[in-house]
Formats: sequence, C-alpha cells, structure tokens
Amino acid sequence: MSTPDPRPRAVVVGGGIGGLVAAYLLGETHDVLLLEGSAQVGGKLRLGEVAGLTVDVGAEAVLNRRPEGVALARELGLDVVHPASTATAVWSRGELRPMPRTLMGVPLDVDALEASGLVSEAGLAAVRAEPGLDLAPLTGDVSVGDLVAARLGDEVVDLLVEPLLGGVYAGHARLLSVRATVPQLAAMAERGSLVAGAAALPTSDVPVFASLAGGMGRLPGVLAASGRFEVRTGATVRGLRRTAAGFELVVGPTPSEELLTADAVVLATPAAPTSRLLTDVAPLASAELAGIEHASSAVVTFAVRAADAPDLAATPLSGFLVPPVEGRRIKASTFSFSKWAWVRELGRSGGDDVLVFRTSLGRHREEASLQASDEELVAWSLADLADAVGLTATPLDTHVQRWGGGLPQYAVGHLDLVERVRHEVGTVPGLAVCGAAYDGVGIPAVIASARRAVERVSAGRSGAQLPPRPSSNS
Repeated sequence: MSTPDPRPRAVVVGGGIGGLVAAYLLGETHDVLLLEGSAQVGGKLRLGEVAGLTVDVGAEAVLNRRPEGVALARELGLDVVHPASTATAVWSRGELRPMPRTLMGVPLDVDALEASGLVSEAGLAAVRAEPGLDLAPLTGDVSVGDLVAARLGDEVVDLLVEPLLGGVYAGHARLLSVRATVPQLAAMAERGSLVAGAAALPTSDVPVFASLAGGMGRLPGVLAASGRFEVRTGATVRGLRRTAAGFELVVGPTPSEELLTADAVVLATPAAPTSRLLTDVAPLASAELAGIEHASSAVVTFAVRAADAPDLAATPLSGFLVPPVEGRRIKASTFSFSKWAWVRELGRSGGDDVLVFRTSLGRHREEASLQASDEELVAWSLADLADAVGLTATPLDTHVQRWGGGLPQYAVGHLDLVERVRHEVGTVPGLAVCGAAYDGVGIPAVIASARRAVERVSAGRSGAQLPPRPSSNS
C-alpha cells in the first residue's frame, strides 16, 4: 500500500486579519505556520480595557453589504450585531449638522443636503446644476476630490467627501484614487452625472454596517484558536529566498536566526515589510510596493459616568465627523454606547452606568501631530468634545491606541500598481500576497484578498477545495 503524500507546508507571514484568514483557509489543504512579529495577532482588530470594560480599540465595524466579513463570522459561530443608532452628524461652523445620505460624499438626496445646512446656497446650486451639465465621461484614473470638485464644487469635497474618506483611509480626497477607493463613483462618471447616478441607486433596508457582540476584536482570537494552523508571535521574518524545493525564510534576530522551509508562502504584511521580503524574489513588485505611502492614526477611548454627562447619554447620534477645513484636532468621534447596544449593556453591567465613546486623530502626511503624548491626545480630544457636544465630565478612564503607518494610501493609479505587483508575484510558484495594501482597507476587502492569495498558492493541487466564494456587488 502506498503512503499518501504529506500535506504541503505553508507559511503565512503576518498575523493581521488578512494573514489569519489566509492561514485559516490554507489549513484545509496545508500544514500552516503563521508568523507574527509582534506580541499578538490581530493587526488593527484589537480589544482593550477602559474602566474595567473590554471594548474595541481598533476597527469596530465591518461593511455588512459586502458578504465576506459577516459570512466568516457566522461560519465561526459568532453573533453578528448591527448598530442601534445610525444617525451621524458633521461638525461644521460650530454646529452638529445632520449627515445627509451620500455615496462617499456625493449626495443621494439633494433636498436632504439642503436641509442639513452644510453647504452654502452657491454650493447647493452647483450640486443641483450638475445633472444638466455637458460632462465629459471619465477616462483613466483621477483623485476622488478632483472628480467631485470638478462636477459638484469644492464645498461638497471639503465638507462631505473629506471627512468620510478621512474616516476610512485617514487620507485626503485630492490624493486618493477614485477607481481604487470609490469605484461606484468612477462608474457613474463614466456614464455621466454623479448626482443623477447617486439618486438612481436602489434603496436598501439591509444595514450598512455590522459588528460582533463583544467587539470585532474577538475575531482574531477565534481564528487563531480554530486549530487549523499554528501561530508563533514575536517571530519577525527578515528574509525570503527561493530554493529548489520551495522557499526558505529567515526568522528572528541575526545572532539567533532560524531558517524555515516552506512549499508555499503568503505574505500578509503591510506594503513596506512585504517590499523588503520581495527584494530578491520579486524585485519589480518590491519596488512598486515600496512606493505606497501610509497614514498613521490614533484612537482615544473614554469612559464617563452617564450621570456626569446626561446630555451625551441622551444623544440619538452614533457619532460625528469633522471636516479638515474646521481646523480641529479630532477627525471624528464615535459614541459607542449609542451605536452598539452591547456596549451600552456592558456599561451598565457593573452597577455604575458608564458611557464608552472614542475619538480618532491623524491623517496622511500629518504624522507630526501624533508625536504628542497620550495625555495631550486625551486633552485635545476632550477640548474638541467640549466644544462639539458640551462634554465637561472628567473621564473615569481613558485608553490611547496608536496605529503607526497602519493605513495604506491608494494614490491615483493604484489599481495598475496592484496589477503589476500581482503579475510579477504570480510568476513565482507557491507565492502570494494579501492584505490592506491591495484591494481595500476594510475587513471584507482584506478577507477577499486573503482568499485570492490562498487560491493562488493552492492552484493546481489535486483535490484542493475551498469553501465557495461569496458573491459581492461591491
């Protein structure tokens, strides 16, 4: 009787959500080792403690209208929840003004835009006039800001597009590729009017966002505990070489480096470390990835007694955005206690009614602002919250989470860059890349990127079966 061939060995480098999902899927067909350089897996999905309460201090939601994130959560047996409040405001000219429905800043309802009081009469007139303009169809790639400003005016960009893109990418609208970040806008611009295209979008009762009861930060731990792969933390990969049989990885510091071999390798690290690891294996892809810029950000989480902030406790808002033109320190605040029912319940669980909320700070090329101390970030946030919502309560506790270089910036031409990277990496059998640097920074997009990488390294293996790919309309 012949002995069956042993399962091939795969190494996944990087323990963010992309690497964890890649390892989880590869575990169906390979013996998988995941190597993470830091002390814990999860990347920008992380739980932290504030006033004794465990809450998200990183990404706190997943796009529900893409299926990858919620499908994975349900496969893992996790409880998916939706926001209790979706009412959002924009802090502009000293007031919290209702956020009208938009497609990344392009209004879906011009009357609602008028009612919000966000834009001037001249700005509103520009929006109303856009469907009747003789517009040249979009060709090639441009920035989101340049496209929208040329058609709807600077006010829409400055007051709507900028704060929304700043929340997702910590970037600037006039630097981010429309085809890479908001492809729906590019498709509308190819056909004609942005306003008419947005108004024609079908309405949906499906919630835009979802999370997990107990926080999105639970997801990494559940994946790591699935038993499908081995995890090693504190294991920095410093080199990658091709061998006759596959790959050799150099792990750990020079005085005590370790050599590991693998039949397949998935690099799920950010663009800069991936570039370094590809220097010899795929030099052209390495050079392309080295050119991707990144933004740093910080999340400050607060806990206050509800009795000390009664007006805040009664708010119907899930939070507010801050346009950069306002010159404030924070770029957004999320009222977690209002947005997520489980957070509100958690705040009441200890006998003292506690409100948990957070602010975010930091944008692309403004990293110097985050060189401040934790105490300064807290003080800046409290000062802005006092002006925005009248908060004067002294926090019971605070938590500052910094994300240095955590968000890749999709410059104009990003899709072509990604195609060139994948083309060269694709010439190396058994090698693939995934993560936030390629197809989107949101959790569903990163999960899809991981699945694509696994399909790449699994291609050609007899009997290699993956769970069916969820369909997506975005």
